Amino acid sequence: MSARSAYSVPQRVLHWLMALLIFFNLLFPDGMNAWRRLIRHGQVPTPADISSANIHAYAGIAILLLAIVRLVFKFSSEAPAMPDGQPVIVHYVASVTHVLLYALIFAMPLSGMAAYYLGVDTAAFLHGGPIKAVLWTVVVLHIFGALVQHFYFRSNVLRRMTVG
Repeated sequence: MSARSAYSVPQRVLHWLMALLIFFNLLFPDGMNAWRRLIRHGQVPTPADISSANIHAYAGIAILLLAIVRLVFKFSSEAPAMPDGQPVIVHYVASVTHVLLYALIFAMPLSGMAAYYLGVDTAAFLHGGPIKAVLWTVVVLHIFGALVQHFYFRSNVLRRMTVG
């Protein structure tokens, strides 16, 4: 069977929908932060506080569910081959980055759910601290890698996840 040249439409839709939800939750955690601060200080959150926190939580749950669907696609369909003519280290960094992204995409919502629904303080610390910082770093590396692939190596890596 020959390697495909682009990801399927469902794979691309899942990728960009997850990217939007991840950026939303990374950029707008204010509702959850306000709710957590109130709870920590023994205050009662307002319905608006709870709603705002729930939006963050539901987006995280959606990310987790979409990640599961994405893994099903990943293991049930062939991905496009890595481009030729690049240093082996580039392929290695890309592979490690993707493994880290998947691990973090699972770790963030799971730690968030443990913090929000179960009240696990350690999970809250990990979720809003180290895991979030590493996720930001890996997301930036992922975007940088895609741009390097496109502009420096002139490969189709970026194109096959956008327009196909």
